[in-house]
Formats: sequence, C-alpha cells, structure tokens
Amino acid sequence: MNARVFGWDVGGAHVKVSMTQAGALEDVAQWACPLWQGLPHLERVINSVFERWPDALHSRHAVTMTGEMVDLFTDRAEGVRALTRALAQRLGPRTVFYAGDAWLARSACAENWRKVASANWMATAQWVATCLQDAVLVDIGSTTTDIIPIAGGRVIARGANDAERLISGELVYQGIVRTPLCGVAHRIAFRGETTSVMNEWFATTADVYRLTGELRAGHDQHASADNGPKTESASRARIARMIGRDAADATDAEWRRFALAWRHEQMRTLETSLARVSAQHESLARAPIVGAGCGRFLAAALAREEARGYIDFARLAGVSDDDAERAEWVSTCAPSVAVAMLAARAMNDTTASMRVA
Repeated sequence: MNARVFGWDVGGAHVKVSMTQAGALEDVAQWACPLWQGLPHLERVINSVFERWPDALHSRHAVTMTGEMVDLFTDRAEGVRALTRALAQRLGPRTVFYAGDAWLARSACAENWRKVASANWMATAQWVATCLQDAVLVDIGSTTTDIIPIAGGRVIARGANDAERLISGELVYQGIVRTPLCGVAHRIAFRGETTSVMNEWFATTADVYRLTGELRAGHDQHASADNGPKTESASRARIARMIGRDAADATDAEWRRFALAWRHEQMRTLETSLARVSAQHESLARAPIVGAGCGRFLAAALAREEARGYIDFARLAGVSDDDAERAEWVSTCAPSVAVAMLAARAMNDTTASMRVA
C-alpha cells in the first residue's frame, strides 16, 4: 500500500499541499489560487500537484479548507459541498476531510459542513499540541492571523468557528500580502504629523513589506492593488496615494520610514489581539509563541517584545533550523503540513484504525 499521505489546505487565495512518506514530511508547495474567480483555478492547481507528484493520484489525501468563504459561493454550506465534490472527484476515493474531531468521507461533508468549514487553524493547533504542553500559536499569513492558545497539550481556543474567533480575538484579518492598507489604520504618522488615510484600495501590506525588505518573492504571488509592477518604486507610489501624495513628494528613505509606520500599526493590532487571548488564559502569560505562516517574522517580533520564547513551526515538523529554505515553506504551509501529519499518524496508529465517518 502506498504509504504517502498528501495534506491539502485549500484557501480562498492559495492552495498549500504537503507530502508525507511513512509519517515523515518529505515535500511541500504552495500555489496561488484566486478561488473567488471560479473553480477552474482549483482544477489548475490540482493539475500542478499531479505534475509535481505523479503518484499523488494513487495516494491518500487529507483536506482542510477555508475556501468555502469566497463569494463565488452563495454561502459556506454551498462552498463546502462544491469544494469537497471537486476535490474528491479528482483526488480519488481515499480522500478524507478534516473536521476537527473526526475525518469525514465526502458523502458526510454536506451534513457536517460546519465542522469542515474553515477548520485549518485547528489542524495546525492540534499538531502543535502534540509537541508542546503550553504555547500560543501565531500563524500570520497573506490575509489573516490565527492566535490560538494551547495548554496542557490541548487546544483551548474559545472560538470554534470564524464568527466566534473574530469575537474572541483568535482570528484577526491582518496579513502581510493582501490586506488593504486602509484596513490597517485610519490615521498614520508621516513627517512628524498624523494624517488621515484614504479609504481606497490603493495599496496593500505587500507594498509595506517590499519596502521593509521582509516580503520574500516566493510569497508575493498576487497582483498589486493597481495591477502594476511589484517593485519598490511602484510600492512607494502606491503607499503615497494612501495619504494623497506622489512618490516624488518624499525621498526613498522617507517612504521606507513610512512603510515602517504601517508595520508598527499592524504590529499594534496583533499585540492587542495577543493580549486579549493571553488574558483569557492566565497560565499562558509567558508561554512561548509558535510562529507559522509567511508573516511569521512578525510573530518572532511579537515574542521579542513580549519577552517570550519563540519556536518556529518547522521545528515541530522535524525540519532543522539549518535548512532555512525548507523551513520557510514548511512554516508557511503549516495547516497542510499539520493535516498530513495528523492523518498519517491516525492511519498508522497501531492501537486504533482511522475512523472515517
């Protein structure tokens, strides 16, 4: 029997896929997938997966998702039905869907769609909880941030779904690529004065982190706000528009300082949510932060500011700190890695067979 298990994290903007062999992580990759534009984008990614790993068609697959949220679908229930159907048809009969406390066959997903919808954060947190007794998972991606408390080897999040997690502070709609800057701050400092920000989609956080030098090219997979070049000069022009200016109105150094001001504002938002989550669980006041996602450099910065320990998710997946490039992608694709590892463990457990409802 093929011992390979592929873990899928099907988002609204990216699809991340990890491959395990005999329970050990072997490979990981990410593809841009603007799912709101139609299911053919998902079909294209599936084709790319089969090109990268030809034997994926004959392997087991474990899937988690957030893509049901996109406005391609009338509601989340329809999104889960459409995605599970499309994936099961292409990936084959040995495909299971992550539902937190169970693995579901495609036929059970329609009835249990609430458990399948946007559960990828739980997969990541559950894997972390198998490795650490106490921690706070901070997964900062292109669009959102998850702040998940873990105590006594258990995930103790108060929210069970996106609506509840937005209330608890465990889900923050802040990311390092796709977040529009008018969603980061309404007023911001420039040249010693505080100015209002235009509520226009003139620039995104990708422009900020291009100018700070923290956005890796491999994570810069989506078009810019104006569909223009993804260069530092174009990013300066876009962030200048946010405050009614042109790039020529200031020096390159001033625009970099302005980008750092946006970074500071985003950090403030994340600090506030981290404080809210930590305050709900007194025992985690000094627990280490586990950083994941393409924006985990901000998670590391949070750990420094909070005088907490910091652990990269890749270490918990068995990737050495010396293998920086591999660690980068493993941490970026954490939910797909986690769901693959959890499924592989469940399938290989000698004390109980994997239960698929």
